[in-house]
This record gives sequence, C-alpha cells and structure tokens, in this order.
Amino acid sequence: MKTGRERVNAALDFQKPDRAPRDLWTLPYVNLFCADELQSLLDDFPMDIGTARLTPDWLLDVRRMSGQAGQYTDDWGSIWGVGEPGVIGEVRQPALADWSTLQHFQPPWHVLRTRDFGYVNLTCEQTDQFMLSDVTARPFERMQFLRGTQSLYFDIGYGTVEMRHLLEMVHEFYLEDIRGWCQSNVDGIFFMDDWGSNQHLLINPNTWRELFKPLYRDYCNLIHAAHKRAFFHSDGNTLAIFGDLIEVGMDAINSQLFVMDLNELAQYKGRVTFWGEMDRQHILPFGTPAHVKDSVKRVRQLLDDGTGGVIAQCEWGKGNPTTNIRAVYEAWQE
Repeated sequence: MKTGRERVNAALDFQKPDRAPRDLWTLPYVNLFCADELQSLLDDFPMDIGTARLTPDWLLDVRRMSGQAGQYTDDWGSIWGVGEPGVIGEVRQPALADWSTLQHFQPPWHVLRTRDFGYVNLTCEQTDQFMLSDVTARPFERMQFLRGTQSLYFDIGYGTVEMRHLLEMVHEFYLEDIRGWCQSNVDGIFFMDDWGSNQHLLINPNTWRELFKPLYRDYCNLIHAAHKRAFFHSDGNTLAIFGDLIEVGMDAINSQLFVMDLNELAQYKGRVTFWGEMDRQHILPFGTPAHVKDSVKRVRQLLDDGTGGVIAQCEWGKGNPTTNIRAVYEAWQE
C-alpha cells in the first residue's frame, strides 16, 4: 500500500500509481457549518494531499475573516466585505485605488520576515500525505485586490508605468514568499491566479505572455531548484495559455475542466498532471450522484490512461450536496 506522498509523486512522474491520488478543497462554509459531514467523508475517503499551515490556529483565521458578515482589512491594507457567513467576500476599498499613494506604498514584508516554519515542518514530518504549502504567489489577483479589478484592466490596457512598478513590487514579494516555503519541508508549492471567464482568457494572451508568463517561470525555477513540485490553480477557460503554463514548469494544474473542451485538453496528457476538478458550476450543486459519476468517467476516459497524470480533486462549496461530493470519490475508486 502506497502512502499519499508516494502516490502523488508516482502520479506526477507518470509511474503508474495504484490509484489516482485524492484531494479535497473545502470553502469556509463547509468547515464552519458541515464539520460532521466533512469528517465522515474524510474517514471513508482519506486524502492523499494535505496543506501545511503556518500555525495550528488557521481555522480561527477562517472564522475571523468569513465566519460572520462584516469587514476586515488584509495584510496589504485593502478592506474586504463579507456579505454572509462562510463566504470569502470581496474587496470594497482597494488600498491603491488612487495611484498617488503608490510612492509610499510597501508590501507587508514583516509577514514574511517574522514567520516561523516550525509548525509546518513538524506537520510534514508527522504525516505521510503529500504536503502543499499554503497559497503563495497570486500576482494578478493581488493587483486586483490593490487597485480594483476594473482599474487594473485599464492599467494593463494602457501599459501604465505605475502598473509595471506595482507588478515588479508584487513579484519581488512573492519571490521571497516562495523562497521561504522552499526552505521548509513541504513537498510542493501552491500558487494561483484566476485567468479565465467561462469563454476565454480575461486579457489578451499575448499581453499575458509579456507580463505574467516570466513571473511564473521565475516561481517554477525557484521551486524546482529546491527539488519541490509546482502546483498551480486558475479558474475559467485557460486553454489559450495551457501550453504556456506547462512550458514554464507547472507540475500540476488545477483548472475548471468543464468550461473547456476536454478533447483539446487531452493533447496535454502525459505532459502535466491534471489536478482536478469536477464541474462546480452545474453538476456538483445541481446534478445527481449519477451525473457526477458520469462526469468523472468522462475525465478518466480522456485524461487517465493508468500511468498517472491525474489527481482526483474537487471543491466542496456552499450548496453542494454531500452525496455529490461522495460520488466524486466513489467514481474515482471504481
């Protein structure tokens, strides 16, 4: 019997794991209000991938930020609003809504320079799961949080000097963030940016290649130099840059498979590990367990040839029936 760590590594290396590794993401609502159902699922389907938290009190932070409606200020100075308990919320007051404040703005370096990886390392030593870092770099999203989404699109469209300066500043912060995690005992580094709508990329792919692709290459180079794996998440239709993500060195990509053409994605089989996911817009919230299992079978037929390169991942959000989440892992086990 393989350990979770062995199973994930075998999948990443296309070395015929005994089964597809399991991974479950839970949004705050599930942790807060479905704890018993969550524990029952984990008892029946132990996960192969875990997340290394910096402190044992991470769930308290979830409760603080999304356990009740209201506002909170993030480490970068942007003010968030939470509309209902258990959701992540959205930025209401971006810290850099006015470029005039950029001159004196600094990233929250103290967050990186005062953190202690002792609990992370202990957790990794005491488990046989494949351990991922907490979310690290997210330059496009961070710039949206700092500027506001609409303002940032104008900034990128006009190619402003201020935008490029902010991009460089954010990138330097995330390079240090990743360097820290690379010195820890985690197996993989997790970073992300949501790049797609349901139809296409949110910005011109050529602009993406000019501004953001080099950043991701830097992150992957750091991660691989430390002999760790690069795990990347992006929502939406990212087919236009999927090959680019593989080119810069992503080992596993988590994406919304069902807003893209699975047949086209199949061209990348054997070049990257498909790190989920199931359709959380339609099938998980509104389908039946039979619909869920049919979807898993479709993914397996197109992307899973038994040599590896797939991870049985899904995201459990508010309104998803527990029976549908169970059906995901039942279907992968069949």
